[in-house]
Amino acid sequence: MTSTPLSNAANSLSSTLNYADIQSIVATDFDIMDKQVFGSLDSKVQLVMSVSQHVINAGGKRMRPLITLLCARMLNDAPSEQAMHLAAITEMLHTATLVHDDVIDESNQRRGKPTANATWDNATAVLVGDYLIARAFNLLVGFQSLPLLQLFSDGTCDIAEGEVLQLQHQHNPAATENDYLNIIDGKTSRLFMMATQGAAILQEQTQYLQALADFGQHFGNAFQIIDDVLDYSGDSEIMGKNLGDDLAEGKPTLPTIKALELLKDTDKEGYDKLRIAIQTGKTPNAEQLIELVRDSGSLEYCKRRALEETKLAQQALSTLPDNRYRQGLYQLTELASARLI
Repeated sequence: MTSTPLSNAANSLSSTLNYADIQSIVATDFDIMDKQVFGSLDSKVQLVMSVSQHVINAGGKRMRPLITLLCARMLNDAPSEQAMHLAAITEMLHTATLVHDDVIDESNQRRGKPTANATWDNATAVLVGDYLIARAFNLLVGFQSLPLLQLFSDGTCDIAEGEVLQLQHQHNPAATENDYLNIIDGKTSRLFMMATQGAAILQEQTQYLQALADFGQHFGNAFQIIDDVLDYSGDSEIMGKNLGDDLAEGKPTLPTIKALELLKDTDKEGYDKLRIAIQTGKTPNAEQLIELVRDSGSLEYCKRRALEETKLAQQALSTLPDNRYRQGLYQLTELASARLI
């Protein structure tokens, strides 16, 4: 097959394309996978089942399992029960991380719906999150693949370390961009890498492991940077949280890290206000602080960084088999970047 340059793919991208269009490329696989997310729950404890179903029902776009399905089909265009099962496991792990995040952040809502910790309590939410991780690994054993187990066990450790690293730098105005990249590499990008590489291991196409890892890492980085930019410029109703929540929680995100760097030499008063807000988590003048970050030029820098990461993800795709599934992965990167517009 003649390879189509990715630039041509970008030019052919319909302006009306949406997530459902990309999902439709693997519609049958996706529907089976979605049912398996629920069908894989198997606890004798009713509370575990109730809480698990609650958090999975809270939904989301199922982007990580979609990526697994697209990668599996890209490498071998045939239905794969194993790929669908692995995609469901990936979503189960992702859901577990969200449950734990909500406890750490003391969140009452996610995507406009009550969180598990708000509906029950923190202890219940944490333990059910633990159950989902344990159940995911219980299901992974069924593949009888040591490389797959190694990928997911290493990756889950990295995710946990990324979360702890974020806690370590919470309310730390001295956090650097490198600190931030180490955090998101673990807590966000690693699961995208697992979603892509797992498909290659299943399809015995290990020659593509590095390219898929590069795609997952750079797409994950871009995705998280965009999310963090939207905390200062997005629509709170669409996002399901208030603008400036990351600032109030003292999270070391790129917008505040870069804003502090830019304000230090240009606006000492603004720099001190932002630094103290990050240190204390006290943001009674949240709107003023958000404007401070916006006016600093930080968001423009972050958008450039997100687009750089997006281009690196697209470059990684150029070495993979050229078909409509690769096109779907490319379109996912374009849709993610379009959130910045």
